[in-house]
Amino acid sequence: MPKTAAPKLKTQYVCTSCGSVHARWSGKCPTCDEWNTLVEEVVEEQPAAGRRILALGTRPQKLADVRADAIQRLPLPIGEFSRVLGGGIVPGSLVLIGGDPGIGKSTLLLQSAVLVARHVGPTLYVSGEESAQQIKMRAERLGVGDSELYLLTETNLDAVVSAIETMKPKLCIVDSIQTMYVDGLQSSPGTVTQVRESAQRLQAIAKANNVAIFIVGHVTKEGNIAGPKVLEHIVDTVLQLEGDRFQSFRVLRSMKNRFGATSEVGVFEMTGDGMREVLNPSEAFLAERMRHAPGSTVAVTMEGTRPLLVEVQALTSATQNPMPRRTANGFDYNRLFLLIAVLGKRVGIRLYDQDVFVNVVGGLTIDEPAADLAGAIAIASAYRNVPASPDLAVVGEVGLSGEIRSVGQLNQRLNEAARLGFARCILPKTARQVERPPETLQLLPVRSLGEALDVALGQ
Repeated sequence: MPKTAAPKLKTQYVCTSCGSVHARWSGKCPTCDEWNTLVEEVVEEQPAAGRRILALGTRPQKLADVRADAIQRLPLPIGEFSRVLGGGIVPGSLVLIGGDPGIGKSTLLLQSAVLVARHVGPTLYVSGEESAQQIKMRAERLGVGDSELYLLTETNLDAVVSAIETMKPKLCIVDSIQTMYVDGLQSSPGTVTQVRESAQRLQAIAKANNVAIFIVGHVTKEGNIAGPKVLEHIVDTVLQLEGDRFQSFRVLRSMKNRFGATSEVGVFEMTGDGMREVLNPSEAFLAERMRHAPGSTVAVTMEGTRPLLVEVQALTSATQNPMPRRTANGFDYNRLFLLIAVLGKRVGIRLYDQDVFVNVVGGLTIDEPAADLAGAIAIASAYRNVPASPDLAVVGEVGLSGEIRSVGQLNQRLNEAARLGFARCILPKTARQVERPPETLQLLPVRSLGEALDVALGQ
């Protein structure tokens, strides 16, 4: 009787940043040029006859013959969460949620799972980190301990897949992907091979059974989702839960979404009873603002399709240090250096002997250049010790020549500023004509940074 050839073991090196595979180790990944990201993995080469391929379709079909109206989103009673997803949960989708430890990922998902179980259908919560008793204690603390939610404490992915196929839930939550392991792989749970293989199998089971699956991903010390970048390419949606652990506000941001807008955000407040929706984020971020305070301006930003008004604070302090400090919290660090240089070169506000601190109130992080002008006015206001008008909102990008450049979605920004009671708004003069500007909002178009400072500070 012929002997069956034993599977061969092969050693390879996988980049934890981009997921590329290499035969030898090197200090820098040849694909993405990141340093110290190659890790050793032992893989088992399966013979071609032993490989099982899961086919999702039997034959190609015309695009015109595909019925998209048959797919209806599952309602998610948490409005802010549903907004980030694009209007509800898409059956058969695979959603990855990342965030710092203790930021509230498991709390938000447990609340969502309970509501889906009550209003939509059976829901399965798979935990590889907590016992069923620990989840029950957390559910009782959140006031949802009487739910019909099903719990499964398991790290073997084959057992998880079997439970999904047997139960066929409307929603399945896997917390977390780094704790899952696949039988037959030599590597430990959490390694590149295990994470990638687990995600691929969950994707296949989600599409085959039309089950929406949410998976929790750990993050690295840099704030990126741990594991190879290919993990983010496998899933349909990537969500990031952000916020300062010392602040109560949390921002759920969509980094990738095949079924909705990217960069969409939902705002929550962490309380003792769990995560609560913030239905009016702009008002919440401006609630504790001090009027007539030097170094404070209000920026009109866009997060996805939602306009947000946030307070940008600045402080300058004389220093004898030959290298003054530059500190940014919630504001882009490189943009801060750019604004300081433009203020010194184009306006004459030289800050070479000043420590400069810029802070976005509420723990929100602003990435778009439309907040440049608000940051520059806040710095100049703090340096001159002259407050900006409390009823003034600011929007505009600052160029290297000191010009104020136009920004997009200006109508939505102005309407939000008017709704919150602001009477005036500084905006770029080069912006397109605003269609139906709010009657209660006076528009103050400016062409340069110096002109904007004259309008805002009256000097």
